[in-house]
Amino acid sequence: MRPCNQNIREALELAEKMLFLADRGDAQREDTGCGVLYGVVRDAAFKIRRLARAEKKAHQLKGWWRDTE
Repeated sequence: MRPCNQNIREALELAEKMLFLADRGDAQREDTGCGVLYGVVRDAAFKIRRLARAEKKAHQLKGWWRDTE
C-alpha cells in the first residue's frame, strides 16, 4: 500500500474511534461540559471522515488506490 493511502486509511480509522468515544462519553457524561466536549469530538470526526473519504475517492480516480486496499 502506498504510504499516502495508508495515511488516509488511518485517518478513517481515527474518525471511527473518535465517533465511538463521543458516543460512549456522551452516554456516560455527568455534566453539560462533557456533552459539549463530546459534541465537538463528534463534529470533528464527521469532518475528518468526510475529507478522508473524498481523498480516498480522488486517489481511486487517479488509479493510486486499488480496490483490494
